[in-house]
Amino acid sequence: MGSEYLLGEVAKEVRTCEKCDLCRSRKKAVPGEGSGRSGVMLVGEAPGGKEDESGRPFVGVAGKRLEELLRLAGLSRDEVFITNIVKCRPPGNRRPRRDEAESCHEYLRREIEALNPSLVVLLGVTALKRFFPSSEISTARGIVVESGGRRYLPTYHPASMIYNRSLESAVSGDFRELKKLLGR
Repeated sequence: MGSEYLLGEVAKEVRTCEKCDLCRSRKKAVPGEGSGRSGVMLVGEAPGGKEDESGRPFVGVAGKRLEELLRLAGLSRDEVFITNIVKCRPPGNRRPRRDEAESCHEYLRREIEALNPSLVVLLGVTALKRFFPSSEISTARGIVVESGGRRYLPTYHPASMIYNRSLESAVSGDFRELKKLLGR
């Protein structure tokens, strides 16, 4: 079975998932999307309001920022696979709780397994802590980490640049590094 089929199966399950309480307040669950043909997977925190309405990851303001960052890396949205730690929007746009992340982890694991990306970009502290619990985003960002035969590049979440403009050069630099890592 190909990765598209496997990802489609995960997406079907995500859309009807009731593993945690987040299903009660969501409008639409948000499975990952994209091709991943570049070998790059991006993992964010959770869907926001626009994502909850559309059922697609990173389509709001942070999504626009992400697309700008991808261009810095010589990539387009359709060349990467974009997903989140949790697949439903937490109430009030709060950070996902540990139990919610645990409930969704099987979906994320299967997305990674289906794509087998050469590089996983961890967008923000929640994504970083899911893979590297003892790491801090301020010291881990921009540094490629190898674990389990896979490379990870932590960086700040694109939304962080909206609220803290001083992070813009760091995040832009991380995506320029991504371009180098991909040999583009």
